[in-house]
Amino acid sequence: MRSLLPRTSWLAGLRVLTRALRHRNYRLFFFGQGTSLIGTWMQRVALGWLVYRMTGSQWLLGLVGFSSQILTFVVTPFAGVIADRTNRRYLIIVTQATAMLLAFLLAALTLTGSLAVWHILVLSTCLGLVNSFDIPTRQSFVVEMLEAREDLPNAIALNSFMVNGARLIGPSVAGIMIAAIGGTSSAAEKGAPVHAFGEGVCFLVNGVSFIAVIASLLAMKVKHQERAPKGSPILQNLYEGLAYSLGFEPIRAILLQLALISLLTMPYGVLMPVFAKDILGGGPKALGFLTAAAGVGAIMGAVTLAYRESARGLGKVIAMAAMLLGTALIAFAFSRSIWLSAALLAIVGFGSMIQMASCNTLIQTIVDDDKRGRVMSLYTMAFMGVAPFGSLLAGALAGGLGAPWTVAISGGSSIMAAAIFASRLRRLGRLAHPVYVRKGLVAGSEATGDGLPAEAPSEEMIL
Repeated sequence: MRSLLPRTSWLAGLRVLTRALRHRNYRLFFFGQGTSLIGTWMQRVALGWLVYRMTGSQWLLGLVGFSSQILTFVVTPFAGVIADRTNRRYLIIVTQATAMLLAFLLAALTLTGSLAVWHILVLSTCLGLVNSFDIPTRQSFVVEMLEAREDLPNAIALNSFMVNGARLIGPSVAGIMIAAIGGTSSAAEKGAPVHAFGEGVCFLVNGVSFIAVIASLLAMKVKHQERAPKGSPILQNLYEGLAYSLGFEPIRAILLQLALISLLTMPYGVLMPVFAKDILGGGPKALGFLTAAAGVGAIMGAVTLAYRESARGLGKVIAMAAMLLGTALIAFAFSRSIWLSAALLAIVGFGSMIQMASCNTLIQTIVDDDKRGRVMSLYTMAFMGVAPFGSLLAGALAGGLGAPWTVAISGGSSIMAAAIFASRLRRLGRLAHPVYVRKGLVAGSEATGDGLPAEAPSEEMIL
């Protein structure tokens, strides 16, 4: 009997960790999207390596990152309105199918030796447009796949686990594939189109991988959800979403914190080819290894969040994660050992995942359902929309100061953003407390004359 106890305890913990998978629709999405994301990460790493091999330009690395995300900043707010007015599942099917076609086109250009930098910029911009609609719609669709709302925090954490599990597998496979079968042309040194068979196969695999997520979406049976009125003007719906999100201080503060981290800290990723090749003296395998190390840390962060039973207290977690992220980035900037660099990137991945997923969970917990798409579009803007400006800034700074000092400055910026957010936690918690009471997540309390709860215990606050 004693030998059975550890197994029983392990199974009970596993059930807690994966409780959102008991919902059929979410289970289909988890495995279908997870398969597709492996291909996505393969393409992302292969594309960064190919651009740097073709041009040797740190600035162009930043420009490609900028082109792939700039439309997120412009289009996403309107995409959120569309997500609140239409069938989200059908919209995701359209976006995923379009992304699949773009991946096949990139693969064809690469495998035939016809690819030039301008092709990459155009295709990256087109993919950014697709993602502008896909990401906020997919984020707001999560709650529709669940039959029990209390599993939403776990589903968001498992989403993060899924993304970063793919981040662990995809870059490693891409690095091995590029090194094993990639062809290099002497034209690469002149910035001309090159034959890059290894990178092209990575793009092709990404295109095929979209079949899994499209099939999972088609197999779902989703209940009808209330939508925003279709008859009202889109601009009016957009204004309502902006007024709701920016008028409520806790949501506004979370979005601002996420935007600062995305602008000043997260673009370190566009400089990974520079660290892998020039600073650490490696090649595509080293790039895949470093990216995968960050993925390992992110998976650990996702698992940590998946065990949480509620969103309460996540504000403090956001602040601590941003400080951890910044400290690890500063240390990584001056590391010259690939093993130490990988260990530090694992900490970076852990901190960035905790930060991002905690912001997502808090917002999705307090948002009204009929505005979920619009609010998540602003979340996407804060998370991805400002990132292209950060990519340009990182590329420009790296060209002048060098990649190490650029990443060190990014780390310091993360620590400063965390300190500002932490200083406002108590007020934000008191403001959000009535929302938690209305949703039945915490017990009520008497309010003061300014409309705030008199003295809510800290564990009953949102932050």
